[in-house]
Amino acid sequence: MGEDDAIVVCELNFNWLSNQRLKGWLGEDDAIVEIPTGEGQLRPLRKVKREDIRSAGDMPRLPGCSRRFRGRTCRFRPRALPGSFRPSYRSPRERVGASCRICGNRCQIGGEDLGYCGLRRNREGKLQHLAGTSQKGLLEYYYDPLPTNCVADWVCAGSRRRGEKNLAVFMGACTFDCLFCQNIQYRLLTISPQLAISPQSLAEAVREDTACICFFGGDPAPQLPFALKASELALERDPGKRLHICWETNGSMHRGLLKKAVELSLASGGCIKFDLKALDKKLHLALCGVSNQTTLENFSFVSSLTDRRREPPLLVASTLLVPGYVEAEEVGKIARFIASLDPEIPYSLLAFYPCHLMKDMPVTTRRQAEECLGAALQAGLKKVHLGNIHLLR
Repeated sequence: MGEDDAIVVCELNFNWLSNQRLKGWLGEDDAIVEIPTGEGQLRPLRKVKREDIRSAGDMPRLPGCSRRFRGRTCRFRPRALPGSFRPSYRSPRERVGASCRICGNRCQIGGEDLGYCGLRRNREGKLQHLAGTSQKGLLEYYYDPLPTNCVADWVCAGSRRRGEKNLAVFMGACTFDCLFCQNIQYRLLTISPQLAISPQSLAEAVREDTACICFFGGDPAPQLPFALKASELALERDPGKRLHICWETNGSMHRGLLKKAVELSLASGGCIKFDLKALDKKLHLALCGVSNQTTLENFSFVSSLTDRRREPPLLVASTLLVPGYVEAEEVGKIARFIASLDPEIPYSLLAFYPCHLMKDMPVTTRRQAEECLGAALQAGLKKVHLGNIHLLR
């Protein structure tokens, strides 16, 4: 196999979610190819114009290929998901229905349907909250020894408190529907509202050796009223002011709730970690199922507050390096967006591991990670970090 050879792995014959999303990103004239490297390994998937592919029956190739290889289809199969709940392709937008503004999806829920996150429904024309309120939330929690494998472990205050614990709170719902979700098991909680607990119960889980509480998931966004209440109660039980409140989120929450989360993190020495999946709107819709507009607006808002506390940093950004989709070009765009707001914002690049509907994908290569690192630094960011380096190949 020569360096110029290529294997066409997809020509828009996706099914289910991929048929709707990825086709919208690729366009009708595009295809995806795998290009071998000089080391005999395949480079990550690349988007090319279909017109640039020469085909001979079912053995397509790129111009200049010395050999032809039988194309194999990259199938994003609708594998069985935990439980019966699965978000629709788009958030509900019924003309008549119950209106939810808990996040940027702004669902208008008709009939007896559920909202995009699965925690709100229309019940006789009124919005019913199944969980995620100031009275009850769906989650799991555990104690994680510090320092832990946190997105912000290289800059956060909690990571410096070795020997103590992080109360890791895994929230059981999400406002996105990512094809590459690394924690899809959250949906087992989404469909189990009977497992909801009170904010008092979570606050009481804080022990003497608890240095921080980190809300992740899933995502805190659809259950932020609960997380805020639990955090406030936990801080009241911490007279020594030693407890940090942190958030790991896609950033799609309502601005009013975000402001409260920011204040809790500022007061407690915690941070807010925004997972910026992609900057390109079509790519974000393809990968995550929803718009990134609210995420980017909220990130810009929090960036305007970073001068209130520089150390430890209030705001941290991260991006998962999905081969073929989120590579150096896209990372460069994200990094330029961040740098335009504040070049001192820490940015973590995370290695990808095949999960959920992208189990057929390769892991992030060391070469891709280094290219993305260089693109972020070239964009003007001063603090860039490679995470999950044990996954690099």
